[in-house]
Amino acid sequence: MSARRFSDQPYLLLILTVLFWSGNWVVGRGLRGEVPPVALAFWRWSLAFACTLPGAWPYRHQAWPALRAHWRLLGALALLGITGYNTLAYIGLQYTTASNGVLLNAFIPIVILGLSLAFQGKGLSVFEACGVSISLAGVAVIVAQGDAERLLALGFNPGDIWILISVFMWAAYTLLLQRRPAGLPPMLLLALLIMLGLLGLLPLYGWELTQGRDIHWSSGAVLGIAYTGIFPAFLGYVFWNRAVAQVGGARAGLFIHLMPVATTLLSAVILGEAPQLYHLAGMLLIVGGITLSTRRAHEHQVAAR
Repeated sequence: MSARRFSDQPYLLLILTVLFWSGNWVVGRGLRGEVPPVALAFWRWSLAFACTLPGAWPYRHQAWPALRAHWRLLGALALLGITGYNTLAYIGLQYTTASNGVLLNAFIPIVILGLSLAFQGKGLSVFEACGVSISLAGVAVIVAQGDAERLLALGFNPGDIWILISVFMWAAYTLLLQRRPAGLPPMLLLALLIMLGLLGLLPLYGWELTQGRDIHWSSGAVLGIAYTGIFPAFLGYVFWNRAVAQVGGARAGLFIHLMPVATTLLSAVILGEAPQLYHLAGMLLIVGGITLSTRRAHEHQVAAR
């Protein structure tokens, strides 16, 4: 598959993004004792910025005009998607469990749809609403391990608050991304967003250092930062931005429901944790819900041509 044909496969891009971001949650939780949250966010985005430079450099002459003309929009996108989302999620993972974090993060599609309805007047078709409900039920089955009492017993702590705030930030970023400046090369857009986001992270990182919280360097810390910078931050955002441009924020957001599925599979491969029957039930519900929503939307697009 050529690079152009690959970039024109939005659902494949979304699935890969989900895999990368699922690994990000595993790494963020695993490194909490070695890498403070703001430090992890700062260095991962620094590495991602370096990855964008080869693709953005040929368009550098467009950078200043874009910043001057669209600084409010670009600044808002950077604050929400770069400075805010992952930093707050990493802070939350210092205090909350992985189950709570995944459950709260899985509400991103619902928040996206709610904000889309409130601010853009975009409602759901019956099939899309059913698809969202089915996939969300699949998330609940996995998180609750097939036991409704376990779901009701999940605690709520300050870490959950941080993650919940990050959920709203990502939902707002996804919807606002659809207003990105027309004609701006995608790699230059990402480079500008990361640059602005790093400027926002810099004082936070400085404050964290003054609190005596520094990185405990080890091979695991280096590999973890490298992974988060290259895959979730760089490739994940490239793929997500491209997919949102093709299918819209609300439909792209549905794929966040796949993260519990991906996390389960990664745990089985990396940690040797064997999947259970409730994992299979949850996965079938999630995939079925997303398939229902996206297939109906695709049929409407074809009929309109």
